[in-house]
Amino acid sequence: MTTGVAVYAVVLAAGEGTRMRSARPKPLHAMCGLPMVLHVIGALRDVAPTVTVVVTGHAAREVRAEVSTRAPQWARVAFARQEAQLGTGDAARAGLEGLEAHAGPELDDASTVIVMPADTPLLRPATVAMLAEEHEKSGNAATLLTALVDDPFGYGRVLRGREDRVVGVVEERDATPEQRGIGEVNTSIYAFRRDLLGPALRRIENRNSQREYYLTDVVGVLAGMGHRVGSHTAPAAEVTGVNDRWQLALAERELRARTNRQWLLEGVTMFDPRQTFIDVTVRIGRDVTLLPGTILQGTTTIGDGCEIGPDTRLVDATVGDGARVEQTVARGATIGAGAVVGPYAHLVAGDHLADGAVTGAFYDGRATGGRGI
Repeated sequence: MTTGVAVYAVVLAAGEGTRMRSARPKPLHAMCGLPMVLHVIGALRDVAPTVTVVVTGHAAREVRAEVSTRAPQWARVAFARQEAQLGTGDAARAGLEGLEAHAGPELDDASTVIVMPADTPLLRPATVAMLAEEHEKSGNAATLLTALVDDPFGYGRVLRGREDRVVGVVEERDATPEQRGIGEVNTSIYAFRRDLLGPALRRIENRNSQREYYLTDVVGVLAGMGHRVGSHTAPAAEVTGVNDRWQLALAERELRARTNRQWLLEGVTMFDPRQTFIDVTVRIGRDVTLLPGTILQGTTTIGDGCEIGPDTRLVDATVGDGARVEQTVARGATIGAGAVVGPYAHLVAGDHLADGAVTGAFYDGRATGGRGI
């Protein structure tokens, strides 16, 4: 970021997510060890927001508790409440009011406000940074993050006018047949000039099939007032929203592939990355070998030179340098350096294997052995 404009963020996490068919609020459905909303907050890393307001609504207490506990400190998270589910436009209004309350006099007219939903967990920090940079350099009132997709069903279509300027967004259910043929879609991720967002939000109406206040209508309001609205195009796979369990599974598969690729490039060996599952919260040392069927979850830490697997699940476990762990389940246990664990070992929280310990069915005659060694 080179313009020196302060950046703030509003994350819309008020929705219920009925298509998830779950008692768990949609923003808290986990992917690779973190709730979706925390992946979205993580995508703000490169813009270093002065304040990030998370708008809660449905299951507000649960969402607030999880985000407060686990959000990174650099995000400077605060909260606002959408009292009634009146649409994304109303949620953005609540977020902007919360931003003004928490930021105080530091929030000047030219500040950039990034608004994004809590269900786009594949968004990369570099993409958000490019959106903010494009917005600030162009002097736009608003800049949309858009994508070109082969099947735009379900997305809002981006409408363009003279000189290819963005003039509006129309939702799928309100679009004409001609508009439904447009392949450029709105991702629901925006950069706004702060002093223009509030007045535009006050002008939107709920004259649509859902009787809701759409944040997308702000685009048409700003363009209709003569303000310039621009766009930045992102890879479609990166901005896909998660609305049901199938989409969640597809998004998690993509994120796991990214995570595995990162560890491979950092010197971890995997016999088959497709059969290796690593949470984003896991830490792995150098020259580690992961065999098929390895699942590393939670705060698990693997030391240098370890061999893990096959068919091993470690949750919140600590493994010392040079240990070998195979066909084992361990939760909250500590495995010392050079230890040999398994096959068929089961370690629980509080188990502590000393450096060089050997345990497993073939060593001590028990399927769950090694406690206190």
